[in-house]
Amino acid sequence: MPAVRVIPCLDIDKGRVVKGVRFENLRDKGDPVELASRYEDLGADELVLLDVTATIEDRRPIYRVVRDVASAISIPFTVGGGVRSMADVEKLLDSGADKVSINTAAVKNPKLVEEASREFGSQSIVIAIDAKRRWGSWEVYVASGKKPTGLDAIQWARRAVELGAGEVLLTSIDRDGTRNGYDVELVRAVVEAARVPVIASGGAGSLSHFYEAYRAGATGLLAAGLFHDGLLSPLDVKAFLSSRGVEVRL
Repeated sequence: MPAVRVIPCLDIDKGRVVKGVRFENLRDKGDPVELASRYEDLGADELVLLDVTATIEDRRPIYRVVRDVASAISIPFTVGGGVRSMADVEKLLDSGADKVSINTAAVKNPKLVEEASREFGSQSIVIAIDAKRRWGSWEVYVASGKKPTGLDAIQWARRAVELGAGEVLLTSIDRDGTRNGYDVELVRAVVEAARVPVIASGGAGSLSHFYEAYRAGATGLLAAGLFHDGLLSPLDVKAFLSSRGVEVRL
C-alpha cells in the first residue's frame, strides 16, 4: 500500500474559499492562497481546489487562482469545476495544477476522459463522483450536486477508470459537511470497482473517521470544514494514523 495522503479541500466560489453542508448554505472561510500555504505548513500531502459554482453558473475554470496557488506552494494539487474541454484541461495544467478533476462534463461526454487521459496521462486526470444514496445503492449527481443523472456510482466509477481516469475523487453528498463520518460502505464499493487510488470525501468529523476510510481502502483522505475551523490539522491526522500503523509521510 502507498502512503496514505491527507488532503485539505478548498471549495471556491467567486475567488473565496467556502464551505457548506450537503453542498448548501455556503459560508466564507478565507483566501485560497493563504489557506493553501497554511495547509502546506501544517503537513498536507496534497490539496484539492474545486470551483463549486463554475458549472452551474456556466463559468470557465479558475485559472488565476490556480496560478496564484501554484506560485505559493510546492505540494501537488488537483483542480476541478467548470472543466468542459481538452483546452480547459490543458490550460489548468499549464497554469500549475498537477491534476484536473472532471465531473459534470465527464458524465455528459465520457469521451473527454478518454481523450484527456491519452493526451496528458491518466495520472493527471481525476474522475470526480458526487454520490447520493438511493434505494440501496448510490446515484451520481452533477452540477454541484443539483442534478441526478440516473447513473449508478459504482458502475460509473468502473467505466471512468476503463476510459483512462487515474484516480477517483469520491464525495458522499449525504455526509458532506455533517462531520458524521465518511460513507465507508460507498468508499469500499468504489475502491473494489475502480482499482485505482480513491480519495474519500464527505463527513470527516473525528480522527477515527479518517482511519475508518483508510480501512475501507481509500488512499486519499479529504476534509474541509474540520480543517478550516481549526478543529484538527493534517499533522494531527497523520500522527493519529501513524500511531495505528498506517504509513503516512511525516
